[in-house]
Order: sequence, then structure tokens, then C-alpha cells
Amino acid sequence: MTDVWLPSLKTETPQAGFELAVKLSRMGVKLTQPSDQVRSHLRAAYEQDSAQLMTASHVIAVHFQTVAAANNWWR
Repeated sequence: MTDVWLPSLKTETPQAGFELAVKLSRMGVKLTQPSDQVRSHLRAAYEQDSAQLMTASHVIAVHFQTVAAANNWWR
């Protein structure tokens, strides 16, 4: 991947930081499984599985911690 899609972890607001955390999570999945077709097929399984949805929420939370630290929100 040669395009720069993440120029900074700095955001103007915590909400923008949370949106960035979601994007980081989605990009991680996309880079791990580059096939749109395979991701679409897998989505049908995890969208009905509460444990997998909670795991996805955890990954987003970890990314949000990273963004919050980069923005010095915990001073």
C-alpha cells in the first residue's frame, strides 16, 4: 500500500479520534484480508456473533487509546 491514508494521529475532537480509531480497525482488516469478496463472505458470519462483535469493539477501543495518547487527552 503506497497511498498515505494516515498522515497523523492528531484529531480536533475526541469524536474525530473515535472515528479515526474505527478507520484504523477497518484498515487493519483490509490490509490483513485484501479480498473484498472474502471480507464480504466473512462479514455474514461475524455480524451475527456477539462475541466477535465484542472483539471488534475491543480492537476499536485499543486504537482509540492510541489516538487519545497521541492527542494528550489524558493529562
